[in-house]
Amino acid sequence: MKLWGGRFERGPSEIFERFSNSLGFDRRLLEADIQGSQAFARALERAGILSPSERETIVTAFEQIRQESRQPSFWEGAQDEDVHTLVIRKLKEKTGPLADKIHTGRSRNEQVSLDTRLWLRDVIGRIRGKLADLMAELVALARRYPEAILPGFTHLRRAQAVLWPHYLLAYFEMFRRDWDRLAAARRAANVLPLGSGALAGSGFPFDREELARDLGFEAVTANSMDVAADRDFVLDFLHAASMTTLHLSRLAEDWILYSSEEFGWLELGDEVTSGSSLMPQKKNPDSLELIRGKCGRVFGCYSSLFVTMKGLPLTYNRDMQEDKEPLFEAADQLEGALEMASAVAASVKLNTARMEAAAEESWVVATDLAEELARSGVPFHRAHELVGKLVLESVRQGKRPADWTAGELAAFAPEFRPELVRLMKPREGMKTREIRGGTGPAAVAKALGEAAAQIERMRG
Repeated sequence: MKLWGGRFERGPSEIFERFSNSLGFDRRLLEADIQGSQAFARALERAGILSPSERETIVTAFEQIRQESRQPSFWEGAQDEDVHTLVIRKLKEKTGPLADKIHTGRSRNEQVSLDTRLWLRDVIGRIRGKLADLMAELVALARRYPEAILPGFTHLRRAQAVLWPHYLLAYFEMFRRDWDRLAAARRAANVLPLGSGALAGSGFPFDREELARDLGFEAVTANSMDVAADRDFVLDFLHAASMTTLHLSRLAEDWILYSSEEFGWLELGDEVTSGSSLMPQKKNPDSLELIRGKCGRVFGCYSSLFVTMKGLPLTYNRDMQEDKEPLFEAADQLEGALEMASAVAASVKLNTARMEAAAEESWVVATDLAEELARSGVPFHRAHELVGKLVLESVRQGKRPADWTAGELAAFAPEFRPELVRLMKPREGMKTREIRGGTGPAAVAKALGEAAAQIERMRG
């Protein structure tokens, strides 16, 4: 059956139907379509279009369709244009001509927008739950190694020493921002479009606020033309999804490096790695590589819809059907990547000695020395120059920071007081960084506690 056709002398060609049909991918909106249609039936009753018994018949029939849809046989042989047409066909099979009333004052344009918003609202809630799970795994991993240190990098060169929990909390902060972006995307989606009609507003006196309450929406849309043209809420989600996978990709890249033989700082569990079909010694970080790869797919979904929407005139255009597959694809890939990242984090074991050795054998203490000189009254540029010369001399002699004695330091330059030798150990310098947001042990312990409290609020 079609939801249109009276104006046409002939039906669409087989090529056009095959090219334009969307049931193959929008079928996952079925539950949202039923939920929205049940609420609309109640609105039709309040508007005097349906009697109480008619409304009851329709709502009950929709519930039966919902239950039947969970059986594989429900979809067998379905040739409908889209999920909305399928649902109405099934409704008509159960209620006869009464089904024809369900579209009174409702356009498929607003129906599609409603279904997508209902579906996306639920999916974002599920994704945020999995994001909280990953953040909790990072906090747990930090607590397993509270005193481990490693070099922090700039330009992929060893820069300054940081605590392992401080490093993990950097990713926690990225994911916290993603959590907020996803919340904003949910708010953008959580606005009722019903009552907007095709583009000019419904000609029936629906109580839109009551409809919003019925479906759990926070507000109603303000302009019917905007509703017909709007996919901003989908793009908001795709942006948030792209940012989240970007952060997942950066974490994956770090751990791919850190688990390599060249670093040897961490080991991934057997359950999240794979071997080689040819090389027996290999333990490959495939899980992390796949997470890294998902970023490209999700961003491709974002750019696809962005480009699709950029030149569309008001209001609805069929191009907008192309929002579904990128949306579904991005949501699926993000959800899977978050699950995988949590499993990887749970499997990680650190080689703390090797991490600390990497910090101690490099000159990550250089800034600590320069700042200590500055605290004692040496102008910072002079302090920077002195420490730079000390590093250069060390490179020439093949000396590590810990190889210098107090006497050798004082002999190198009088500004290097003997007590500065303590700062040749990375752990000592970190103690000066107790500022909020720094890697000082007390500051990190407090930040870790705050992170754990945030997770509790997220899950509350």
